[in-house]
Amino acid sequence: MDLKLDRLEKKIGYTFINKDLLAQSLTHSSYAYEHQKEIKDNEILEFLGDSVLGFILCDFLYKNFQGLSEGELSKLKSAAASTNTLSLFAREIKLDKKMMLGRGEKKSGGRNKKTILAGMFEALVAALYLDGGINAAKGLLEKQFLDFFKKIDMDHFLINNYKSALQEHLQKENLPPPTYKTVRTKGPEHNKRFTIEVFSNKQRLGKATGLSKKEAEQKAAQKAIKTLLNRKFKSLTSDTFIIEKKDD
Repeated sequence: MDLKLDRLEKKIGYTFINKDLLAQSLTHSSYAYEHQKEIKDNEILEFLGDSVLGFILCDFLYKNFQGLSEGELSKLKSAAASTNTLSLFAREIKLDKKMMLGRGEKKSGGRNKKTILAGMFEALVAALYLDGGINAAKGLLEKQFLDFFKKIDMDHFLINNYKSALQEHLQKENLPPPTYKTVRTKGPEHNKRFTIEVFSNKQRLGKATGLSKKEAEQKAAQKAIKTLLNRKFKSLTSDTFIIEKKDD
């Protein structure tokens, strides 16, 4: 086995019985397509890993954030299971250095693509589950979740997604819901940048650029909500934030 995979096992604190599962979890479809020698890519593992991760995350939130409402727990779940967060988890264990990509995907910056990193992390979770059961997957995830959620004081925080927060604020103020308009698209197909403006009625509330329309919309909503709330808040991820509860 590649020594780099030995180092990955040490990083995650688990030694695989079936080394092929670990290798498969790190194999992007572009690499498997280029080699075509019965090499399995990680797409089916990513599919399974999404559900395994979701179950372990819900179990973790239920046990560690008792007393929160279903809505608050859902927001925590969305933050921890987002593509942005999972890509960060992947980088923390250096999956970006271990993944096997095709030549074309490497040239287009595949090691830095959040969707690929997040998918690779989910595939690794599935490989752990298949090789060592639910406890093997928990061993990796609970360390990540503990570190991620230690930023939150559950007695004094409110967490929200920027787009959701903007919609909720406008609704509370009896204003028209936000609308998002793409005003510019720039760059080659594999590296496009989108500039989006957000409006309420005809008033522009924010403008931002991102590598996807979704990312640009979140950034535009972030600028808008900062101005409208006029309160300090702390970014949890690139699309969610924590804000101190107001005393009633």
